[in-house]
Amino acid sequence: MKDLRAALALSFIKDIGPATAKLLIDAFGSPGRIFDAGEDELTCINGIGRTRANNILSFTDWGLVDGILERCQASDINLTCYGSGTYPALLSQITDPPMVLYHKGHFDSNDKFSVAVVGSRRSSEYGKRVAQSIAEELSSAGLTIISGMARGIDSVAHRASLHSGGRTISVLGSGIDVIYPPENRGLYERIPDSGVVISEFPIGTAPLRENFPQRNRLISGLSLGVIVVEASRGSGTLITVQYALEQNREVFAVPGNITSPISKGTNHLIKNGAKPLTHPNDVIEDLAPLMKGFIRSARNSEIEITDEEKSICDILSGDPVHIDDITRRAGIPPSQALGLLLGLELKSLVRQVAGKKFFLAREDGLV
Repeated sequence: MKDLRAALALSFIKDIGPATAKLLIDAFGSPGRIFDAGEDELTCINGIGRTRANNILSFTDWGLVDGILERCQASDINLTCYGSGTYPALLSQITDPPMVLYHKGHFDSNDKFSVAVVGSRRSSEYGKRVAQSIAEELSSAGLTIISGMARGIDSVAHRASLHSGGRTISVLGSGIDVIYPPENRGLYERIPDSGVVISEFPIGTAPLRENFPQRNRLISGLSLGVIVVEASRGSGTLITVQYALEQNREVFAVPGNITSPISKGTNHLIKNGAKPLTHPNDVIEDLAPLMKGFIRSARNSEIEITDEEKSICDILSGDPVHIDDITRRAGIPPSQALGLLLGLELKSLVRQVAGKKFFLAREDGLV
């Protein structure tokens, strides 16, 4: 508790940002020891002058710190401080990790095998299908999926990982007790059962515009690599990419329609050196040296289907096909086609989108 109180206090001290606080903790061994140090000991640390040392020594607002701890305890909000054994290993490697993470749910040691799946809030149906396929496949292989719970690609990635029975971590741009966007309340409540919702912002913090670029460094920092599904040239998603490059993380981009505004960012990334992603295995193969055999075999790799089901699969592809076209090409009544399609959906081989359209969920490619 001493270290947690000290880490919280550091986060409120003027001129002591995350990078400076990390220098102090690395030098003294724990947050608590910083407040036991004298002025001369503090100023011996590179970057800590008299002003910063005096700001630490003169800190008296322990009532604020204890009040936050009490509010978190009353609301079942967990706190983990930098330097503790439960702090995410990958995040501790960046130059400016948060001193304290507020979180719902608990971290797992295997969360160090994580990838971020991010993209446009105004995603296309293509982008959603690709994000779902990527997240499900990588989650089934054992990887934890990181994203930001925003509308569009982020939400799809979280839901897909939960659907596949895997773990997911959501990084908020607001306080841990402020759900944004509000329509994701159900997702917010589901994630802690098989993952973590986290924030570095104090409880009660509103989802201010300036918070999101700051939280993006955590999305990349928690990950071995960042996958960009869709992004315009001015998308905030590209801020996550910039952090990933600074943190020496791998960057993957899904190729998109060259005429689509929300693919201009991803296509530009590929043109400038990002690794094109056309199948989830591209990620697994590239990150394999970092995961040292961790990847699980894909579940249900061999699924038995009837001849009738196979005839339906032969009609479908990764692009949605209307039920009328399916019945016409298969030469069977709509009721029979819908029954076969339902069976294929239950086997996770076919998915349905709005307008009674169906597409293959498993191909050699992303969808």
